[in-house]
Formats: sequence, C-alpha cells, structure tokens
Amino acid sequence: MSVKSSISLSDQQDAFARSLVDSGRYSSMSSVLQEGLELLRQKIDAEAVETEALRALIERRLKGSMIPATEMERRVAGIIERKRRSVRTGS
Repeated sequence: MSVKSSISLSDQQDAFARSLVDSGRYSSMSSVLQEGLELLRQKIDAEAVETEALRALIERRLKGSMIPATEMERRVAGIIERKRRSVRTGS
C-alpha cells in the first residue's frame, strides 16, 4: 500500500533527484525518495545496533577487573619497547 505525501525539497535536492530520474537511474521522483528513506532507515537501524553493542561492551568492562594506572603504564612501555626492538632488528 502506498501513501501520498506532500514534501518540500530544496532546489538542490530537487535538481539532484530529477537528474537521477532523467538519467534513467530511477523511474520516478517517488522511487528516488523511497530509496533515500530506505537507506536512512538502514543507517538508523545500524547505528542502534552499534550503540547497543558499545553499551554492552562498556558494561562488561565496568564489571570486569581494573588495573592500576601505574600497571597500565608499565604494560604500554613494554609494548613500545618490544616494538622498537622489532623495528631495529627488522631494518
């Protein structure tokens, strides 16, 4: 079922949509707008999934064990030193 709606487009949006129809890429202005709305829906859905995944990750991290800043600094320094050594020996 389709629903008729009245919309307003900027001159630039209208020209772009009409160029897509004129080039044969889309059969009508309606199909251009339908495709645009579908892409927007997919983007919003994907953002919601990503946001939920990030929330879950943060929650797991907050519930997990924490290490002191000095220990983290020691670990990072070790990683940097190993990388420097590998670069020196790889040259």
